[in-house]
Amino acid sequence: MSACEPGTSQGTAAVIIASTRAALGAYEDTTGPVIVDWLREHGFEAMEPIVVPDGTPVGAALRAVLTQHPAVVLTSGGTGLSADDQTPEMTLPLLEREIPGIMEAMRAAGLAKTPMAALSRGHAGIAGTTLIVNLPGSPSGVMDGLAVLDPIIVHVCDQIAGRHGH
Repeated sequence: MSACEPGTSQGTAAVIIASTRAALGAYEDTTGPVIVDWLREHGFEAMEPIVVPDGTPVGAALRAVLTQHPAVVLTSGGTGLSADDQTPEMTLPLLEREIPGIMEAMRAAGLAKTPMAALSRGHAGIAGTTLIVNLPGSPSGVMDGLAVLDPIIVHVCDQIAGRHGH
C-alpha cells in the first residue's frame, strides 16, 4: 500500500525540523512543507512543521509531540557530523524498538545518488505507538527518504497500531 483510501485517516503526524539557521529566521525551511504535504497525501492529519535549533531543542520537541500520541513523527536535519548535529542522540533514548531496515534502505537509496548519504546517522523506530524516522536535512535527502517510506508507511503504522495481521 502506498496511500490510503480517500477520506480515511491514518492518524496524526508531526514534523520536526532541526535547523538552527531556520529557527533563527536566517534561512527558510523548505523541507517541512514537503514532508507535511507527503504525509497528508498518505492520509495523515499532519500538523504544521515545528522548527527548532539543532541539538537538545530537538529532544524537547520530540518529547512534546509524543505527549500527543501521533502515529508518525518525521524529523529532518541534524543527522550529519557537525558538533550540533544531535538528532540521532535525541531520538535514540525515546525509541523502545528500532527499525534499522528503514535507515539501511534510506542510506542505500541516497548512496545511489551521492556518497555523502553514508554519513547520515539517523534512526527509525517505535516510541509507544508512534513511528519516528530521522530524515536528512537536505531537500534531496528528504525526497530519497520519503521515496523509501512511500510503499511501507501505511503498513508500518497499521502494524504498530495493531490493525494488520502478520
